[in-house]
Amino acid sequence: MIKYFIYCRKSSEDEERQVLSIEAQLHELREYAKQNGLFVVREYYESKTAKEPGREVFNEMLGEIEKGSAQGILAWNPDRLARNSIDGGKVIYFVDTLKIVALKCPTFWFEATPQAQIMLSVAFGQAKYYTDNLRENILRGIRQKIRRGELSAKAPIGYFNEPRLRTIEPDKKTFRKVKECLEAFASGQYTLTGIQRKMFSVGLVGKTGKPLHLASIEHILTNPFYYGHFQYRGEVHVGSHKPMIAKKLFDEIQIALVQNGKPRKKRGPKNFQFLGFATCGVCGYAITAERHIKKSGLKFIYYRCTHKSKTISCTENRFLREEVLTEQVKNLCQKVSLPDEWRENILLVLKASK
Repeated sequence: MIKYFIYCRKSSEDEERQVLSIEAQLHELREYAKQNGLFVVREYYESKTAKEPGREVFNEMLGEIEKGSAQGILAWNPDRLARNSIDGGKVIYFVDTLKIVALKCPTFWFEATPQAQIMLSVAFGQAKYYTDNLRENILRGIRQKIRRGELSAKAPIGYFNEPRLRTIEPDKKTFRKVKECLEAFASGQYTLTGIQRKMFSVGLVGKTGKPLHLASIEHILTNPFYYGHFQYRGEVHVGSHKPMIAKKLFDEIQIALVQNGKPRKKRGPKNFQFLGFATCGVCGYAITAERHIKKSGLKFIYYRCTHKSKTISCTENRFLREEVLTEQVKNLCQKVSLPDEWRENILLVLKASK
């Protein structure tokens, strides 16, 4: 007796809205198996597109078929199994090697014959063609909307998507508030956190009611949509929607964003006297400094190798206190110091050179 696997798939994408839900497919296939006396050993189902290979449940089912756990597949339609050439080719190969001896669908008849394999290839090819053609039609529609100056995306804050006309229109509740905040930031008196607080005070918040994230605010400040343009695939296009601000004000916002948008904390002076002064004698890389505070409260500065060499394995792991390094530097300087009798002549030369 041939053992069957039931396989159901439903993609959440728009082009498959008309396809039966997984529950409906399972119900239909169970009834079909009961009416035709088919022995079903397991049911597989997943919500994932078949445009690209890599479906986990589908691959798991094929793996079980390869082990011999079943010899047949029961699906609603061949396009539930594959909409790409790789997955379709796997199924055809399993049929050709008799790992699959029966493939049944309520809407598709199949037998393990050469003629049936050709029909199965045609069915998979039609499913792939439908997906490719649908994608091209969608892209063509998007290009046409761009030529009309319409953005095919979710409206930014301050606007809303008009469902009837499928356009983007100003939102009466937030349009003036966003404009007010953009004008305020252009004055140069606000940082990102400052404008975040202002937006929150006027009621411009995220989905959870909390202040907008700084990344979202920065996206608002750099979005050309607000001066009547929009960006699509790295290119800026003229929009047909109502602009919120003038291009001049948008440019002022960009200047303010550079000057005040990302304030950085200035570190105080480290007061490391010999930082950048010496290099390691083993690997030749720079010497760095660290400040350590003992339990007694005394502070000490230590110098060590940075160990940044990727080609030389540095064996120098010792730390050197700043007082010891200072004495070493003094001793070295004394060895190369100039004689006292040269001092007057050198000072005269230096004075003349000024």
